[in-house]
Amino acid sequence: MTAPTTTTAARKGGRWIERWDPEDAGFWRETGERTARRNLLYSVLSEHIGFSVWTLWSVMVLFMGPEYGVDPAGKFFLIGMATLVGSLVRVPYTFAVARFGGRNWTIVSALLLLLPTGAAYAVMEPGTSYTTFLIVSALTGIGGGNFASSMTNINSFFPLRKKGWALGLNAGGGNIGVPVVQLVGLLVIGTAGAAHPRIVLGVYIPLIVVAAVCAALFMDNLAPVRNDTGAAREAVRDRHTWIMSVLYIGTFGSFIGYSFAFGLVLQTQFGRTPLQAASVTFIGPLLGSLVRPVGGMLADRYGGARITLGTFAAMAVATGVVVLASVTESLSVFLVGFVALFLLTGLGNGSTYKMIPGIFYARAVERGLTGEPAAAYGRRLSGASMGLIGAVGALGGLAINLAFRQSFQAAATGTPAFVAFLLFYAVCFCLTWAVYLRGAPAGPVPAAAKPARSYAEV
Repeated sequence: MTAPTTTTAARKGGRWIERWDPEDAGFWRETGERTARRNLLYSVLSEHIGFSVWTLWSVMVLFMGPEYGVDPAGKFFLIGMATLVGSLVRVPYTFAVARFGGRNWTIVSALLLLLPTGAAYAVMEPGTSYTTFLIVSALTGIGGGNFASSMTNINSFFPLRKKGWALGLNAGGGNIGVPVVQLVGLLVIGTAGAAHPRIVLGVYIPLIVVAAVCAALFMDNLAPVRNDTGAAREAVRDRHTWIMSVLYIGTFGSFIGYSFAFGLVLQTQFGRTPLQAASVTFIGPLLGSLVRPVGGMLADRYGGARITLGTFAAMAVATGVVVLASVTESLSVFLVGFVALFLLTGLGNGSTYKMIPGIFYARAVERGLTGEPAAAYGRRLSGASMGLIGAVGALGGLAINLAFRQSFQAAATGTPAFVAFLLFYAVCFCLTWAVYLRGAPAGPVPAAAKPARSYAEV
């Protein structure tokens, strides 16, 4: 059998690949892998900038001293607003890839980041009304949509056996945008002082343009990728879409929620100055981002469900350490527990996203499909479900910031919020075991050698 070839044509305003079959070994070896890796590289760049813009207010609130007239509860609500909008726009961003093409939408979504960045540059000064800050914070939420479109696009480029690695690397490279913007904030506070937030914004405006230009020059659209409303309806009706949404709340929702809130918690509960808070805020998100591809690779090797189960168990333990530190007011123990939480959320992010295509391949096997029809069904349903899972999961970040807001208002400490998080991780552990691992063989089931035939192998 002759391997299909990629044909890049100029149509619909961009570079289009007419034929794409990553599951064909010959095609993948000859042309597919090289093309997929190139698109992955520039997808990571754009998503990275998107994450930085989305989490911009986790940095901006550190610049907001008493002269801004915003109390800690108001600051938690500001960053919660960015999280909310970033969650909601993930659904339309997912479908934009098939409507406009992955390359074309990457260009547009990158350029859209100029709007919230420019608006923040215009209003970031004492005397600006709280309502204005809320509106500008909401605008930064569009950066959260870049994740959904990027993951949907890259999911189409890679074969099932490589998805854990590719999606983990794509998401991890994007997630690193969180600690990078926090490091930029630290550098500005440490050199120019907390009175100059506009320097941070000035750094990102040209980077946004660079990301858009690189997408235009080096990325491709996949013509075979089309919006499938039937698949979307089927994904919404499938219980596994909602189960994975809950698990993703526990992993990615925790990562993004803690990333937004970490510095503000240090300021509010432990009395850290903006410089002191900024000097450690980036560590957790950085480690959590770097370890995300590891979670995907471990899931490729041992099965995503097993890695996810162990991750939730460890997250519950780490949260217990944070609760102890919060009660005893031990900053050092608190930092150890919180950084451990970030590492674990990164592992869980990689393993849960690996589970999604495996689950829908197993659903195809349940229906009696095999070979390419089963793979096509898995790609169709997993692509349709990813946007919804990503959107619901990201709402966990909003829940975390609202929980902190309520906890500090009611008890002047984050301890009640951390107890609630611990209980939720226990629920996620039980759910993962009951749905995907109950009755599974005791030994590891390598997932890289073959597609998942049962939920124990996802």
